[in-house]
Amino acid sequence: MPALTSLPAYQALAAHAETARHWQLRDLFAQDPQRFEHMHLQAAGLFLDYSKNRLDAETLRLLLALAEARDLASWRNAMLTGARINHTEQRAVLHTALRLPRGTRLEVDGEDVVAQVHGVLEHMKRFSDEVRNGAWRGHTDQEITDVVNIGIGGSDLGPKMACLALRHYAHPRLRMHFVSNVDGHDIEAVLQQLNPETTLFIVASKTFTTAETMMNAQTARSWFIQQCGAFADLSRHFVAVSTNTAAVKAFGIDPANMFPFWDWVGGRYSLWSAIGLPIALSVGFAYFSDLLAGAHAMDHHFATAPLAQNMPVLLGLIGFWNRQFLGCSSLSIAPYHQDLNRFPAYLQQLDMESNGKRVTRDGSPVDTPTCPVIWGECGTNGQHAYFQLLHQGSDLIPIDFIASLQPAHERQRHHTALLANCFAQSEAFMKGKTADEARAELEAAGLDAAEVARLLPHKVFPGNRPSNTILMDYLTPPALGALIALYEHKTFVQGVLWDVNSFDQWGVELGKVLAKAIEAELSGDAHPALHDSSTNGLVQLAKRGLP
Repeated sequence: MPALTSLPAYQALAAHAETARHWQLRDLFAQDPQRFEHMHLQAAGLFLDYSKNRLDAETLRLLLALAEARDLASWRNAMLTGARINHTEQRAVLHTALRLPRGTRLEVDGEDVVAQVHGVLEHMKRFSDEVRNGAWRGHTDQEITDVVNIGIGGSDLGPKMACLALRHYAHPRLRMHFVSNVDGHDIEAVLQQLNPETTLFIVASKTFTTAETMMNAQTARSWFIQQCGAFADLSRHFVAVSTNTAAVKAFGIDPANMFPFWDWVGGRYSLWSAIGLPIALSVGFAYFSDLLAGAHAMDHHFATAPLAQNMPVLLGLIGFWNRQFLGCSSLSIAPYHQDLNRFPAYLQQLDMESNGKRVTRDGSPVDTPTCPVIWGECGTNGQHAYFQLLHQGSDLIPIDFIASLQPAHERQRHHTALLANCFAQSEAFMKGKTADEARAELEAAGLDAAEVARLLPHKVFPGNRPSNTILMDYLTPPALGALIALYEHKTFVQGVLWDVNSFDQWGVELGKVLAKAIEAELSGDAHPALHDSSTNGLVQLAKRGLP
């Protein structure tokens, strides 16, 4: 594929950006009183207001031309139909197949993957129903009260985020716990809360060899046997999400309680698969199905809507514009909903592990910046932490505001204040405060001329900060599903524009390989290797302690 910057469509955008980067959002709104009407979109139960971005209709036209030059529609169709677009691993990319309705047919290598998916979903339904209704019991015939998911990366972030987001739908008897960090403090903190006779562990590892996951799983198994005394009792307290039947059985888990998934399911796209078993246990399979249905509704929109009215496409193009032409090196995610407090962390992996790449699909260096840093925190907490930098810092950082119009509680006064803060912040980032406005405020407060002059530079807000606002009526399972799928497809769109493979993650592996050697050195099972002086020094300090 031609280098991005060599494309006439890119060069037209670059020329346009020379003028556009000087635009003021205040002026754009003044020039078009109907700007909001022209720059919002609804799809799959979500509402997107993208009017507070530094662009106009011509910018969007040029961005859409670049999408066509990059053959975005063909790449989208290739992904949705099971082509092996993950070329470095020779795999299809079919997380969207995980939410296709029963009866739909999609063949990969001659096999109907939808039928396979629904076979696993039926297994998940039977098992989650049994745990929730008390039919599945521990080895002492007590109901399960605690579920511990042991995984890492996508096997942890997705289920944990979704269980927290949908906590109002959770079973009142079941407490959900998530262990991912190899740091023993993580699993120790969870084990201290548990009764082994009423605890169910889910070990989530496709290969059943993931180092961090298996160390935590082995610790949990040892703890259980120490508490209960019988290896044979493991089968009532441990289940697996994996494809390695032999390893699962050797661990002590009944293969009948193994939930498989497929190599065309990437970890950060896997909560829709058996990796989502904790979600089904927490909220029930009916609501888990609603989560899938919401994602499918966004998939359908992404697959069928014209690019100019396509929510994931527009969100991706706007993010590309901000990154490439406005120099925005990061994106802040600001959910104004406490139950979405893990959503920024979830998006960090989704976006940065997907598009944090420096070479194109053919191995050539990318000739532009790629994925921005994704970070954020719930509003209104973020307002009292990092929003200062967003308002008056030297970096231009776009913000995605996310909110529900209605709460899941009855404290309406709280919700009114929350929405007021959300909308006010997006307005403040757009408008800022001019020197004249700041001066008038200071003078109205009765300050003398000298004090006004002293304080004035500190009271000016440049504004002109880009933002999107994404709204839903309520944070329901379908709305959450659509929201996640929206960002999945946005990530895909940007990967196509940069011509990177958004579905491998080779950068994760190097540190793991080096860690194995150092772990052996620290434990005394291997002679120290010849590292650099810093690493050698750190290893020695770990073995001897600080002087």
